[in-house]
Amino acid sequence: MKPTSTRLSNLPSNFFISLSSRLAALQAEGKDVIRLDVGSPDLPPALHIIEALAHTASGSHAHGYQSQRSTDALRAAWAEMYYRLHGVELDPETEVIPLLGSKEGIVNLSLAYVQTGDVVLAPDPGYVTYTRGASLAGGEVFTLPLLPEQDYLPDLSIVPRDVLQRTKLMWLNYPNNPTASTANHQFFEEAIALAQEYGFLLCHDAVYSQIVFDGERPLSLLEIPGAKRVAVEFNSLSKSHNMAGWRSGVMSGNSQAVSSLYKIKTNVDSGQFLPIQEASTAALTSDQSWLQERNQIYRQRRDAVIAGLQNLGLPVRVPRASIYVWSPIPSGWKSVDFAAAALENAGVSITPGTIFGSGGEGYMRIALTAPLKRLQVAMERLRNWMVKV
Repeated sequence: MKPTSTRLSNLPSNFFISLSSRLAALQAEGKDVIRLDVGSPDLPPALHIIEALAHTASGSHAHGYQSQRSTDALRAAWAEMYYRLHGVELDPETEVIPLLGSKEGIVNLSLAYVQTGDVVLAPDPGYVTYTRGASLAGGEVFTLPLLPEQDYLPDLSIVPRDVLQRTKLMWLNYPNNPTASTANHQFFEEAIALAQEYGFLLCHDAVYSQIVFDGERPLSLLEIPGAKRVAVEFNSLSKSHNMAGWRSGVMSGNSQAVSSLYKIKTNVDSGQFLPIQEASTAALTSDQSWLQERNQIYRQRRDAVIAGLQNLGLPVRVPRASIYVWSPIPSGWKSVDFAAAALENAGVSITPGTIFGSGGEGYMRIALTAPLKRLQVAMERLRNWMVKV
């Protein structure tokens, strides 16, 4: 048989796939492993969202193909959410395209814009799908280091002019995965100005913007004047409404980019299951007060993890958003080795920082996706193991 394409051979293996194999082996041995690696919420959506899904699914009309543009009601619901939270006005007809989860949209937007010779600017450490999408499309990646001394905001002045002239997309992500840092108005203004000067599409991934603590206010890139001329923003119900497996997201902003992504989608998918669209509409338009209670649960979990890491002597920052804690690892370790040792010796599964790029060396990401008591047990296990090392 002839070989597969080079785009497939250039793709690295998925860390969480290989991790799952090791976890299955440990569980088969009877080991109790506390998973703090993958960012999949353990809490359910509100009951009225589930009821909306069940109600629509019980109808005989609900099971056929759907439009890749989704229902009018869902597009309007996303637009309403942006106005309610951010004061951003969006045209549901031309500036909103629902997605089968934001990940799908990130890759397909790369296919719509990037070709051989084009450059994609992506954060390091950062969500790997930005670089995977660029690779699949045949583009080159220029990484933007995220450094703690810069509050994990990239220094845009380091990008050479010749790179900027070849740039098609730039990816930003705040609140950030994996660092849990947030961006400010001034930084977004600088990014928009750069996109305007060099004519590339600025892409902001805001899927964690509704998980905030300590008075933090979620900031949308689209709030910045002029953003829609050069930018789009991705959002999702995966994290905001505990609906990760439902695969329901959105891209909003620049109408040309929305149209381009829609053209790709008409060729690669056949629309979203109608009951999920109806439930997503309910999630966006119904009472949102339960999210505040959910965020308090995450805040309690965050505090427990921070206390546990500080007891280990680790100088960890206290995040004000997202479902992650980004922490230095003990000195003398490599990130991958520390994560592997923590799994084998303490029964705690964490994500090594290098999964998110070379800039993640020396760090680990802990997901706040386990009950409070399990997180406390995980911190105690790490402490008991580390005192013996």
